[in-house]
Amino acid sequence: MLMPKRVKWRKQMRGRMQGKALRGAEVSFGEFGLQALEPGWITARQIEAARRAIVRAMKRRGKIWIRIFPAKPYTHRAAETRMGKGKGSVEYYVAVVKPGRVMFEIGGLSEEIAVEALRLAQYKFPIKTKIVTRLDAGEQS
Repeated sequence: MLMPKRVKWRKQMRGRMQGKALRGAEVSFGEFGLQALEPGWITARQIEAARRAIVRAMKRRGKIWIRIFPAKPYTHRAAETRMGKGKGSVEYYVAVVKPGRVMFEIGGLSEEIAVEALRLAQYKFPIKTKIVTRLDAGEQS
């Protein structure tokens, strides 16, 4: 599972997910990409599940690029715990995704296989996504 090797601060504040993605909004490496249309937190488990779905559909052909990394710690209080006593412990890590961010890219495949692989990955995410090609990813401004 993806997680940082080491972090400067163990726990983080939640923050805000306002605005569109400033960086990482174009298909840079492959020919096809999976672009987020909504803001959200994507967990390391969801990234891994999507990666597995894509790799299975590709059948050991082509190349995959994961453009997001879960660097934000998600804390959770234990069940049936009274209030107070500080913040909960880190349960897992999430990647903050804003609208327009290209999360996955695929290259070296035919269009039908690439689109099918990304379609299977779309089901693994809690946010709306769309499949973009290298040409139409930069149009959204």
